[in-house]
Formats: sequence, C-alpha cells, structure tokens
Amino acid sequence: MIKPVPHVAAMGAYALADLGGAETISLAQNESAFPASPAAIAAGQAAMAELPLYPDPEWPDLRAAISKIYELEPDMILCGAGSMELIGCLIRAYAGVGDRVLGTDYGYAFVSSAAAQVQADYVKAREVDLTVSVGDILAALTPETRIVFVCNPGNPTGTLISNAEIISLREALPAHIMLVVDQAYAEFSDAANDPAQIFALVDRGDTVVMRTLSKAYGLAGARVGWGYFPPAIANEVRKLLNPNNISIASQAAAAAAMRDQDHMRDVVAKTAVIRDQFASDCRAMGLHVPHSHTNFVLLRFASTEQAQAADQALRDQNLLMRGMGGYGLSGCLRATICEAQVMDRAREVLKGVLT
Repeated sequence: MIKPVPHVAAMGAYALADLGGAETISLAQNESAFPASPAAIAAGQAAMAELPLYPDPEWPDLRAAISKIYELEPDMILCGAGSMELIGCLIRAYAGVGDRVLGTDYGYAFVSSAAAQVQADYVKAREVDLTVSVGDILAALTPETRIVFVCNPGNPTGTLISNAEIISLREALPAHIMLVVDQAYAEFSDAANDPAQIFALVDRGDTVVMRTLSKAYGLAGARVGWGYFPPAIANEVRKLLNPNNISIASQAAAAAAMRDQDHMRDVVAKTAVIRDQFASDCRAMGLHVPHSHTNFVLLRFASTEQAQAADQALRDQNLLMRGMGGYGLSGCLRATICEAQVMDRAREVLKGVLT
C-alpha cells in the first residue's frame, strides 16, 4: 500500500458546508444574495472566446482595476483562486515545523488547515464577546509565533474591530511577526473603516491585507481573491502560486466587477437592509445575534439542543444554515443573507421552534 507522509495522513479534510439536496436553499455558504454586475457577466461571457489560450499569469487588467479603485501599487497586488490560495501559499512560504501561526477563537478555519499542511502549530487567542481582542492576541504571543491572522470583519461572528485597533496591534507586534488582515467581508464595513488606513500598513513591510470577490461582488464561482503584499513577501509567495491560477473568463469578469463599484455598493446596501431586519426579528424571538458587518448573521440559541432542533426544522423545510460546532459554537447557526422571501421563510421556521 502506498502511504502518504505522516502529517498529511493525520490531518482531517477541510470541512465544507453541507449543501443538502437538489431542492435545498442554502444559507450556509456566505454567497451573495444578488447576481454579479451585468458588466461582469458580459465580460466573462465575451472572454470565453479566448479559452484556447492560457490566462495571463500577471492578471494585468484585474490588477489595474483594483489599483485604481484603492490607489494601490499594481506590482504589490497578487491574485489567487480565491483568497484561500493566497493564504495557503503565504503560510507555506513563512511557516514550518516548530513555528506558530496565531489566530483567534473564531477566525477563518482554513488557516488552521493551511498551517497543518506545513506542520506549523495553529493556536487561538481568546475573543471577547465574539469579537477580536488585541490584548488577548498580544498575550498569546510566544517566541515561536511567526504569523498573526486577524479576520476583520469576523467569520463566523460578523463582528468588527476598528482600524485604530488593527493599527495598535501592528505597532505592538514585534517586527519579525507578520500580520495578515483577512478582509473577505470588508466591502460591508468599508463605510465605517477607511480601507486606505489598513492598506497603508503594507508599506511597513510586515503586513499583508487579503480581500476577495466572492462575497460583495457575487463572484464566488469565479474563484478570485487578491491581496496587497510588501514586495519582498510578494516575491516569495509568488513562487508558490499556480502561474495560471485564474481563468481568462474569471479575470475578465472580476476586472469588470471591480470597475462597477455602484453595483457592488447597491448589493451591499440591499443585503444590509435584509440582514438587519432578519437580525432584529431574531432578537425579538429571544436569540442572541451579534451586530453583523457582513452578509451573514450568527444566531446563538439557548442551548445546543435548541440549535439542533432549529437546524432540523429548517432542513425539513429545505432550508439549510451552517452549524458552528466546528468553531466551538455548538449552540449557534450561521445564516447567510438571501433574498427577503427566503429570510421570511427562515424566520417563520425559527419562530415555530422557539415558541
């Protein structure tokens, strides 16, 4: 029998959401409730004529669109097949056996999987009230810590800390520790947190900022993420990226979506209205729902048993939320915001369980 290397054999597969059956409406994947920009769809369709060719490994048009929107240096932008690819390559480049990657209680779970792939230790700093705590991150540092990951806004909590707190964390971290700020949902919070302040940290040479087009831009199926990297770090990460990682159609759609900021902001605004109404309704039913700065809400029930009963009742109506047991939140479900009528159906099912 051919055997894998021991540390891979000991790993569990990354846990994906249960998508249910063909009739199921998923509220589990944090996908956009609304379609991508018509300009993005048209650009992706037009690019299909170029499929006999390999995609440009420099992502020139996409880089140009991103850099213009955020006033960034194009050469410091790396694009990946979702931000997952960038996170995996970053950890492979900068962590290994005996090193520590530090996240938080409810940070993005894929970081743990990426650390396990290189036999680095993944540890978690405590969050306070389901919110990142700078003080607890600093208290969790050890001489072995190489990378600190902060998900802001948080997933699966939806909570947000201010730019000032991120900046204070960077200033307090030793210079040899890399800070990675995962902003997969930042378009939903940019109005409160000026993105330029966080991108400016990259100029220090010790900070990376990650974003994606899977959420607010409605391009989860295109698999496009991007990050802003100090040049020295970008050079190392680039060695590990698949050189043809984003298809021609996906690059074209992503560049057009980035240029259609009006559409993105409209999606964010419409999603927030539905989100806040659903959250308010759930609080009125007695659930604890942290204020969300994303396209989902976290629902905390009175007990694990009540959360399980709600999960089953939703499934019985072909609605599927994401169980949070893998995050140590067995009494919680995470609900992606969908169209208003879907959220109305979910609310009625939850009302039936809670009453």
